Amino acid sequence: MHWALVGASTIASDHMINALRSVDDGWIDWVVTGSVLHGDSFAKTHDIPKTTTDLEVVLADAAVQAVYISSTNEKHCAQALASIAAGKHVLCEKPLAMTVADAVGMVQAASAAGVTFATNHHLRCSGSHRAVQGIINSGRIGRVLSLRIHHAVHLPPHLQGWRINDAGAGGGVIPDITVHDADCVRFLLGQDPVSVVAQSGVSGMGAGVEDSVMSVWAMPSGAMVMAHESFTHPFAGSGLEVHGTLGSIFARGVMTQAPMGEIELVTAAGREVVPYSGHNLYVEAVRRFADAVAGRGQPAADGRDGVKSLAVALAVRDAALSGTRCHVNYGGF
Repeated sequence: MHWALVGASTIASDHMINALRSVDDGWIDWVVTGSVLHGDSFAKTHDIPKTTTDLEVVLADAAVQAVYISSTNEKHCAQALASIAAGKHVLCEKPLAMTVADAVGMVQAASAAGVTFATNHHLRCSGSHRAVQGIINSGRIGRVLSLRIHHAVHLPPHLQGWRINDAGAGGGVIPDITVHDADCVRFLLGQDPVSVVAQSGVSGMGAGVEDSVMSVWAMPSGAMVMAHESFTHPFAGSGLEVHGTLGSIFARGVMTQAPMGEIELVTAAGREVVPYSGHNLYVEAVRRFADAVAGRGQPAADGRDGVKSLAVALAVRDAALSGTRCHVNYGGF
């Protein structure tokens, strides 16, 4: 598959370039970025033959079959819609858009054009999360009563910038991390949150954009979810707990881009360490995407998954700003 990168980002550099090249002899033809100097340097560093600041030039290249979008959040919608209109398959970073309505429009456009459209929710591709899902689905912990998920870390300086300074670009911990946690919860429980209450905070790390949030979500089954996301916690770690009528799952250090952390199952029979696959999360996501393009199944997270994770995150933001319970609007999905 021949790819174009839309956005010369850190995630592309650190994770996605190798993943794209490792699946089905993937080839990266172009990188599109807003800076000529940055584009030239990025292309040279990663051995990408062509670079441009004009997306339309890339979309006119018949050799390009798919685009991977990892630009700043406010650009995702327009870039995806242009790519879809040009007949390209699209793998887009989260959040898909700034509004649920725009994200729904992206999914509808891809369906009408007959192209594959997916959201790069990598955590559902990890061996650890799939192991947790497997335990839940097996019934070993009984009926799920609650899930606690915490993804409170310290955002390193090289990733700060617009994420903590520019709400207009989609900055803030809610579109950056809460949206991931929403997808994880939906993946693990197979349910869509109904409503949320929340409180967010601004520490002064950036320019007034929220950098910590805690929320509680009501699930249709009656289970409760408690979520904590932050850019300001250097030693809090990350993980999730799932508590049921017959047992509990403790997954520590698993909210990461690397296959790491430990999982423990606790039941009346005692404590059990749960093994899981250590495969590369991003390679798995790209493999599933390439299979979908070839007509072999579905992406790991499709466009509807991206809409729904965005909807939960925006409900968390609305609840934090209003101080009231907010129902999640999935835009008809």
